[in-house]
Amino acid sequence: MLAAVDLGLIYALMAMGVYLTFRVLDFADLTVDGSLVTGAAVTAVGVVAGWPPALCTLLGFVCGCAAGAITGLLNTVGKINPLLAGILTQIALYSINLRIMGKANLGLLRSTTVLSGLRDAGLFATWASVGVFLTGVGVIAFGLIWFLTTNIGLGMQATGDNAAMARAQGVHTSGMVILGLAMSNGLVGLSGALLSQYQGFADISMGIGTIVVGLASVIVGQAIFGSRPVWRAVVAVIAGSIIYRVVIQLALGLNIGLLASDMKIISAVLVVAALLLPKLAIFQRFAHSRQERLLAQQVLADDIAAAQATSTLTVDRTSPPSDPPGLTEGVDAHTPPVTGGRA
Repeated sequence: MLAAVDLGLIYALMAMGVYLTFRVLDFADLTVDGSLVTGAAVTAVGVVAGWPPALCTLLGFVCGCAAGAITGLLNTVGKINPLLAGILTQIALYSINLRIMGKANLGLLRSTTVLSGLRDAGLFATWASVGVFLTGVGVIAFGLIWFLTTNIGLGMQATGDNAAMARAQGVHTSGMVILGLAMSNGLVGLSGALLSQYQGFADISMGIGTIVVGLASVIVGQAIFGSRPVWRAVVAVIAGSIIYRVVIQLALGLNIGLLASDMKIISAVLVVAALLLPKLAIFQRFAHSRQERLLAQQVLADDIAAAQATSTLTVDRTSPPSDPPGLTEGVDAHTPPVTGGRA
């Protein structure tokens, strides 16, 4: 079960990338099926060649960013439909990834990776590995949440909500699309880099269905934990990735005749369930009550802030005016008052 949690945390990086495109930018990006393999392939080749594992992992992230930027350029500069732009980049990446690896599968079991310490100590699928991955994912999640609250991040959110309105406010929407896709696929490439080092190999077909996994993580997590504010949405995506992997593990572990090859249909059923269950009356009542509770909390916070501002203004009006500076300077406190008349 802890192995499923490990994989859930690794795939959480990919899920955060999918969240960035589908939820923030409202961009249907299918590049992720190829960029995950790109990150894994670049990292695997570098590790086998004896390069520093940390540098190889960083290169996987950078190459993922490059793949996403190409999709963004096809859409913004080439005016190609977002869905088609992602498909074109994904198809091209299949051949590129084969060129990078030189073959369909590349093993890493005899090479030193960033996870060799955990692997050699036998700490995979233990609470130690869960803690390490959770810490790393938490740091990246914090960085993503911080970024989305900056001016650039707010501009990116405005681009996804209403591109025309964002342009009217002076936001460079094309640049936001390219940057968002680059960041998204960079996270996907980083996920692929870590996944290849965790599993001990990079395979040309390891990215098939990645978009389904990412969507399942986003939909399941936000259906359970909500999507507002931003920090809740990001945490929900991470939780959704873990839940997805645990459910897959439980389904395959049951003695009901399911095989490892059935994982795709399990994923499809899980996504369909995540999409349909929120439409049921009981879930709608739960979501409505949660929205009312959040609205009540916001109104209470606004009332408290208004009351504090009013009390501060009242104190300022009722306090006696202070002596102008300079009137009492140089006057000794023990000097008797000066009376009129001449000495």
